[in-house]
Amino acid sequence: MSMIAPTKQATARRDIAAKLQESNRAAALTAGMIRPHWTPNPDADDQPNPQRLALESAADELYYGGAAGGGKSDLLLGCALTQHRRAVVFRRVYPNLDAIIERSIEIVGNDGGFNKATRVWRLPRCRLEFEACQHESDKTKQQGRPRDFYGFDEITEFTRTQYQFIIGWNRTTNPDQRCRVIVTGNPPLDADGAWVMEEWGPWLDPDFPDPAEPGELRWYYHDRDNNVVWLRTAAPVEIDGVTTVPRSRTFIPARLGDNPHLAADGRYLALLNSMPEPLRSCLRDGDFRAAAGVDPWQVIPTDWVRAAQQRWQESDPPSGAPDCLGVDVARGGQDRTALIARYGNWYSRPQTWPGSMTTDGPTVAGLVQAAYPNAERLHVDVIGVGSSAYDSLAAMYSRGRVSDARPVNVSEASRYTDRSGKLRMRNLRAELYWRLRDALDPDRGDDVALPPGNEIVADLCSARYRVLAGGVVEVESKEDIRSRLGRSPDVGDALLLAHYRPAIHSLPERQAEQPSRWRNQGF
Repeated sequence: MSMIAPTKQATARRDIAAKLQESNRAAALTAGMIRPHWTPNPDADDQPNPQRLALESAADELYYGGAAGGGKSDLLLGCALTQHRRAVVFRRVYPNLDAIIERSIEIVGNDGGFNKATRVWRLPRCRLEFEACQHESDKTKQQGRPRDFYGFDEITEFTRTQYQFIIGWNRTTNPDQRCRVIVTGNPPLDADGAWVMEEWGPWLDPDFPDPAEPGELRWYYHDRDNNVVWLRTAAPVEIDGVTTVPRSRTFIPARLGDNPHLAADGRYLALLNSMPEPLRSCLRDGDFRAAAGVDPWQVIPTDWVRAAQQRWQESDPPSGAPDCLGVDVARGGQDRTALIARYGNWYSRPQTWPGSMTTDGPTVAGLVQAAYPNAERLHVDVIGVGSSAYDSLAAMYSRGRVSDARPVNVSEASRYTDRSGKLRMRNLRAELYWRLRDALDPDRGDDVALPPGNEIVADLCSARYRVLAGGVVEVESKEDIRSRLGRSPDVGDALLLAHYRPAIHSLPERQAEQPSRWRNQGF
């Protein structure tokens, strides 16, 4: 007994001391004397840990992403709690915030300053909010709410326009407080999230002409047509007499092996190894192109579009007049008027103009004719604002009694069936998508060659379909796609119009296309 009692007493004293130390720390935290304790993952083998590099990066907007288990959510919380005064972390929907909120409580050490009803930490040196943006319109709820730190967890679940709108209030009046944006996430699992590969193109787009190294800073601004222009320096740019200061971005890849808390025992890696493709490559390896087209209800598989883009890269541009133009018209607003030319099965790079430039039909017609004065025919979407443009184009391209401009109303009925003959189309909209799907089929398609770019992929691969009773295919509405993408699929719509080949009996007798290397001989 004499040997045991002191041991119990010593243990009790240590427990009391530990509780007192924790109590003192909690009191100091509440009093604002200290910040929550968090440090990035340690360096290993004389190699800097990516999580630390991300924390120390000078980028205005940083994407820390790639493989699962790299400590992405921890970076958001650690940076917000230890380096910022007013911070917010977003998930797309509120239920997905539960895990990251629990982790924040672990980092702080107690939940004394956390309001569970409002999901807000109120610590003396930091106010951290947790928010969601489920619907596209929810972004407006963030208007006029400045924070010096914006964090987006699983950024590919958000739309581009949600991200661009919300970070517009990344500011502070404190001259000593840095402002920054950090987004985290795995590679996109479908075409809806592919916009991140455009926004961080120098690091993620394999076709980007001037690629950047991980962690390298690049600066960007939007020109008068809202196109992103990339720079290697932060030098101010003048646009229409207004000086614009470019913002910096970078991308740092996250890897499971860099997180000793998850990688040490190998169990999480074993879980990732057991997953089916393409999830395994996305989550284990951080492969940003692995999950293309995994949605079984996606009308056009992403792999098919990528293969068509590769054929475009390997081919020579055709000469002569294009066989057909696709014109998708925007009048004002954020949408764009888009134009694509088809030469047989080869498609030109898209030309676009902001809706503010194409406010009337004659203007649209003038731009189209200046680009392609000798087109064989044109297909113009006439629903809504396109009717005036069609009238002007029909007059400009009229040859005798037959006009080369043809109106396309996608709500009209369709007699088209898929190549199996078993599926019928609910309307012309479904027909346009399914015709292109059939043409891109790698086994029975027409060797279509599509121009490069992630915008083409996102626009064409964002549409979903369902099969109604009687084998009728219905493609979701343009508004549904707009809600998912956060913008209108203008370029994709123009390409669908350019590809469209109406039934033979409805074409003028003089329009019989002659076969060539890129001619579609299946219609």
